[in-house]
Amino acid sequence: MRAEAAGVQEPGLTVGVEEEFLLADAATGETAARADAVLARARSLPERRSGAQFHTELLGTQVEAASAVCTDLAALGRRLAAAREELAVCARREDALLISTGTAPLPGASTPTAEGERFARIQELYAGVVRDYEVSGCHVHVGVPDRETAVAVVNHLRPWLPTLLALSANSPYARGADTGYASWRTIQQARFPGSGLPPWFPSAAAHDRETARLAECGVVVDAAMSFWLARPSPHLPTVEVRAADAVPTPDEAVLQAALARGLVRTALAELAAGRTAPHAPDTQVGAAAVWAAARHGLSGQGVHPVLERRVPAARLASELLDHVAPSLEETGDLGRTRTLLGRVLDEGTGADHQRRAAARGMRGLVDALARRTTRGRDLGRMDGIGAGTAGEAPETAR
Repeated sequence: MRAEAAGVQEPGLTVGVEEEFLLADAATGETAARADAVLARARSLPERRSGAQFHTELLGTQVEAASAVCTDLAALGRRLAAAREELAVCARREDALLISTGTAPLPGASTPTAEGERFARIQELYAGVVRDYEVSGCHVHVGVPDRETAVAVVNHLRPWLPTLLALSANSPYARGADTGYASWRTIQQARFPGSGLPPWFPSAAAHDRETARLAECGVVVDAAMSFWLARPSPHLPTVEVRAADAVPTPDEAVLQAALARGLVRTALAELAAGRTAPHAPDTQVGAAAVWAAARHGLSGQGVHPVLERRVPAARLASELLDHVAPSLEETGDLGRTRTLLGRVLDEGTGADHQRRAAARGMRGLVDALARRTTRGRDLGRMDGIGAGTAGEAPETAR
């Protein structure tokens, strides 16, 4: 999400998405450390219809696209699709495939860490944990008026974060094998200190004291770093929702954006009515809910954060939609979101699609991921990147 475009309009209206991707060798399907070359091409494109900014990530096999800020979900979807196509074309010119998946089905021989002082500090602190940490997520930013509000909103989001994870589950494979989990990325992330649901905080000051304490304890590189599934952004006037795996298609990224924005707007309405968030879920129940979402996705049982018992994960997804429906109706997004959610419930998550594609072998799975990442469009026709890729450029909030 571009910092210069983060001017707040109506609270809870502006939204942007950061998508992380992996690069796979076009011949072998193994991850390929070509991020620098791909990003150099992407940044020098003569025309970028997406308006995205492209960044390095922790490993040289990863790239990130940060969208411009939008207020309209259709415009956001066009921008996300265009950014994926731009990166995919540049990857093809480096004999690589752009794949949107939470973990690498076929890891390469080595994955050098991206350059930069902060990346070097992360490598030094976490050692072997990050050496092969080829995981990718989909992060949604929603504009809020100030940091105090952001912390209060995150308190309201806590019970729903495992359901956002279950909907996005897209990482069943690692090192060429089925892990048995829908989101192995979540299990990989659990190796870091302070992962999972964020604690309940009474104020922004309390939140900042905790992040400073973690830095002082030496378990994060600085107070701006955390592994919680949602947080007030350290750099922007936004709530950052980080529960989701990297999702297969732009439509599923739009679904995450719609539900995250709906949750933020619902929380803002609750706060305006003087209702603070309850402390639920309990720490252990919350951890159980995250684990169940990672293990099963939508295909099995989830953990109800209030009832504190097992229920079908699909029921939790329906309850989430009911919870945010009034807010989605306000922005005109209820029909679109219901359609996108229904498609995932009917056709399965990314993890379900991956398992079906893997019937043709792991190399076939990588090809299927590349096709879904860009909706199967013919990349060879896109030498100029512009015509016909994303429709007319939408307005952005500045």
